[in-house]
Amino acid sequence: MFSQLERPTLPRPGLNRIFGDLGFTYVANGLIGFIFSATGPVAIILSVGTGGGLSEAELASWLFGVFFINGLITIAMSWWYKTPLGFAWTIPGTVLVGPALQHLSFAEVIGAFYATSLLILVMGASGWVKRLMQSLPMPIVMGMVAGVFLRFGLDLVRALHSDPMISAPMVVAFLLLSASPAFGKRLPPVIGALLVGALVIAVLGRVNTAALGSFAFASPVFQAPVWTAGALIELVVPLAITVLVVQNGQGVAVLKGAGHEPPVNTIAFVSGIGAAFSATVGAVSTCLTGPTNALLTSSGEHGRQYSAALVFGIFGVLFGLMAPTFTNLMLAAPKEYIMVLGGLAMLRVLQGAFISSFGSGKFTLGALISLVVTVADLGILNIGAAFWGLVAGFVVSWLMERQDFVALANRA
Repeated sequence: MFSQLERPTLPRPGLNRIFGDLGFTYVANGLIGFIFSATGPVAIILSVGTGGGLSEAELASWLFGVFFINGLITIAMSWWYKTPLGFAWTIPGTVLVGPALQHLSFAEVIGAFYATSLLILVMGASGWVKRLMQSLPMPIVMGMVAGVFLRFGLDLVRALHSDPMISAPMVVAFLLLSASPAFGKRLPPVIGALLVGALVIAVLGRVNTAALGSFAFASPVFQAPVWTAGALIELVVPLAITVLVVQNGQGVAVLKGAGHEPPVNTIAFVSGIGAAFSATVGAVSTCLTGPTNALLTSSGEHGRQYSAALVFGIFGVLFGLMAPTFTNLMLAAPKEYIMVLGGLAMLRVLQGAFISSFGSGKFTLGALISLVVTVADLGILNIGAAFWGLVAGFVVSWLMERQDFVALANRA
């Protein structure tokens, strides 16, 4: 069964090689990826958890699990395969847990987390995940990815409208550094925007001091699971779909679009292991993250981008150990600051997603349908729009672009 797991094709780097491959660009990309993960996605966890009646200790434990455990997995996998492989947690799965906590106990939800981890692990070890990914045309998958990432571009525009005092200087700094390759090499445009934004916030006194707390280490809460038929039926399959198809599908598509060859089966297998460890501290399932891997591969030399993932993983481990402290620091900044950073970092990635979706001239209608359904952001049966975007794009393309499927089969 384990023969389906892909073996590394690149030599594992030693410490000297890692330090040689590290550079300002890769540290910056890893830092931006971490900032993205530690802001909006964290807010989703806090919203779902508080709405579900979880205690502060349980929420802190959840944050510890998704950052510390997945940070270690990111470091290990990125080093082992010498490929940027940023692991985090399923955001649509987190949203899915919200309604479940209204009528299920947290112990029942944790029981579903364990069952989900087993299902994901088996799917990865069996090789079924890779066969599923190969059957999905890349333009349709990238249409879904473009639909997911489009909101970051829209958030950039909204931030310029709602808080131009902070947003405009950041955008100007980004454009000036992008337009000047000489300066851009010394100071990556996104980092320039980050520094300018931080300076403006400090000058304007826009730091929310009420959100700043004292230094504190996380204290994981270990809870015994409870398995009930209702919780398993409601959560396991939808959670597995969000990990294997929606999240891992995004991550694999992003990495392939950047020229990498991610080990699809091993990623699923490791996601199952990570989900099991995360469940022990009450955290939602592990996955390969799409947006963060897009940030990790947004610039720099192809062969050195794995070092950005190592930086991201290290920050994740530190965040997990000091989750309460870092969360308060992140929440102290205006939301527009984070919206602009995410939007600027995603611009080139979003451009690449559109090119991959419509540039080849194949599956263009299916890609468009996948994009539109994903952008609509309407979940059905507690499953997020990204999954339904893939389904709708595939069905429409199968009915109306049959010749493209024939060409794809012939190439295979």
